[in-house]
Amino acid sequence: MRPLAGDFAYLLFAVGLVNAALLSAAILPLATAYNICEGLGAESGDKRFSEAPVFYWLYTSLIVCGAGVVLIPRLPLIKLILFSQVANGVLLPFLLVFMLLLINRKKLMGEYTNSKLANVIAWGTSVIIIVLTIGMVWTTSIGQ
Repeated sequence: MRPLAGDFAYLLFAVGLVNAALLSAAILPLATAYNICEGLGAESGDKRFSEAPVFYWLYTSLIVCGAGVVLIPRLPLIKLILFSQVANGVLLPFLLVFMLLLINRKKLMGEYTNSKLANVIAWGTSVIIIVLTIGMVWTTSIGQ
């Protein structure tokens, strides 16, 4: 970045990194609260607090809990980030299979079910991810 931004490239990188962190700190709890409320049938979205208290309390509590975790002294945050990403990867196959089963229900999705080609690609990708996840868990557990 030095050829583009000169001697202040480090500052440009730092500002971009802080901006990305602040944006994700606001967006992730918002998306989580929205999805939970939609899934449970609670009001969410463009509503006032009195119309959607579950959504706003959930959003607020997610932000407070996230800030509380970050403020725990001597917590290895980098290890926590890595662990959360490994957990995301290990749980992904379960989510993919569940989503593929739902998307192929004609009664639920009507005309929007997957085509045969989409199913071949999606199930093939899911099988590859499952095999890779099993391989990762296996090599991690036996220590190689």
